[in-house]
Amino acid sequence: MLVIPAIDLKEGKCVRLRQGNMDDSTVFGEDPVEMAKRWVDAGAERLHIVDLDGAFAGQPRNAKAVHAIAKAFPDLPIQIGGGVRDEDTVQAYLDAGVEYVIIGTRAVSAPHFVNDLCLEFPGRIIVGLDAKDGKLAVDGWSKLSHHDVIDLAQHFEADGVVAFVYTDIARDGMMKGPNVEATARLASNVRVPVIASGGISSLDDLRNLAAREDEGITGAIVGRALYDGAFTLEEARKALAT
Repeated sequence: MLVIPAIDLKEGKCVRLRQGNMDDSTVFGEDPVEMAKRWVDAGAERLHIVDLDGAFAGQPRNAKAVHAIAKAFPDLPIQIGGGVRDEDTVQAYLDAGVEYVIIGTRAVSAPHFVNDLCLEFPGRIIVGLDAKDGKLAVDGWSKLSHHDVIDLAQHFEADGVVAFVYTDIARDGMMKGPNVEATARLASNVRVPVIASGGISSLDDLRNLAAREDEGITGAIVGRALYDGAFTLEEARKALAT
């Protein structure tokens, strides 16, 4: 199972939020490229970037920083989400060297958009499923929709997405552990890979997710636990190799 460090961008800085609350953020770095280098030097095999300002604004706000990271590390697979609402934004990120683009709010509000993107950019589209109590959240997690996670995921799978990033928003940034059961339930109901996100606070959390790898959980995005020093990326990789 892949361990993927997260870089969340707010006003050009690297931060972490608690439960998606923009007013409850901690700054962990002023230079996104330097932060990316930290994870590359530690052995990261993929990087997860979120444009937090973009998620709330509905259009990219930190694209310059994302482009700089992609340029600095051309061999590092990068997945980016936050504020992706149109095809031009997807094209711009891919042209900059980003490997995968994550669609969140627009996937819920206009599901046909995912189908259009998968046709135009095959193999490059991931859908982010941010949920609470089995329902999807949109607009930077500020609103809950009435859509069921699994039903919509199966629809997007048929469209041709390459993976899902599943986040339990009640746990994100809270260091209380991921929702392993909900993540595994989603993974077992689709055939494409599911990447877990939100709440990972210990090596045991990673081991618990890895124990369900045969159900389709292929990766875990880790943010605050790495930044707070709960464990290192090297320790995480070693724990999953044993």
